[in-house]
Amino acid sequence: MAAMPGRTGPSAAPLRQEAERLAGPLPALQVAAERVAATVAQGLHGRRRTGQGEAFWQFRPYETGDRLQQIDWRQSAKSDRLYVREQEWEAAQSLWLWCDPSASMDWTSDQRQLPTKQARANLLAMALACLLLKAGERVALLESPRPPATGRAALSRLCLELEQQQASTGPAAADLPHDPRVPRYARLLLFGDFLKVDDQIHDHLRRYAENGIQGQLVQVLDPAELAFPYQGRIRFRGLEGEPSWLVNRSESLRSDYLHALEKQRARLADAARSLGWSYSLHSTGSSAEQQLLMLYQGLSDGPTAGEL
Repeated sequence: MAAMPGRTGPSAAPLRQEAERLAGPLPALQVAAERVAATVAQGLHGRRRTGQGEAFWQFRPYETGDRLQQIDWRQSAKSDRLYVREQEWEAAQSLWLWCDPSASMDWTSDQRQLPTKQARANLLAMALACLLLKAGERVALLESPRPPATGRAALSRLCLELEQQQASTGPAAADLPHDPRVPRYARLLLFGDFLKVDDQIHDHLRRYAENGIQGQLVQVLDPAELAFPYQGRIRFRGLEGEPSWLVNRSESLRSDYLHALEKQRARLADAARSLGWSYSLHSTGSSAEQQLLMLYQGLSDGPTAGEL
């Protein structure tokens, strides 16, 4: 549900329209994504990950499921334990991105000061893609017929394809992605508000986890959804077919609302963590750069739960 004072859809001022026109063939989303990615890239020092590279990284104890060919017999002979030789990650992996196209995402409580949730999710997804493509990794959109690609040209295609995907979805767009075929051991990032799916999220993520797919769940919310700052007589209207609701003393709902939201967020985080995924909360009123840095670093780290 959204309060009537908020407005949906982007606001395109004449200056912005002219700036986008002068940008030529580059989509506005790509321009913004590259700017955010460039800011974050200045503070990065690369990622070290285990994989099929050639450079030695570390020895670690043998674990059930490791292949015998991975055992380093010379190192193992020095003790009474078996050790596996790990290489530094060098081979490109595929990362799949999905941004919630449902109507509830196309909302902001302050059209002049805040982006819509959908605009912020798109920006984060494409800025992350920009960083990864520059690192030589392969990126694709979930539910896209195109395979993962790499290189600078791939970012332009991803931005255009994302905008086309969302333009073609109607009011009844799904709050969770369908289950397309994603390669085993790929990485998956899901961006959305996830306000209606907490009872479904565990089973949905489990289907991916059973195929060896790891990922991150990024819940994108507006500051008003996090604080419920409303007072007095307010009419709330549904963005996805729910009936409108007139409340005379909206402040009386704040405590119950915040409690319900906290429980919902906890269920999302618990579902992600139990399957080896990560969960983070992002407010559209906070820095996109900080969230992007956390997401990028999260691709190397284990499951986390964060808030920005």
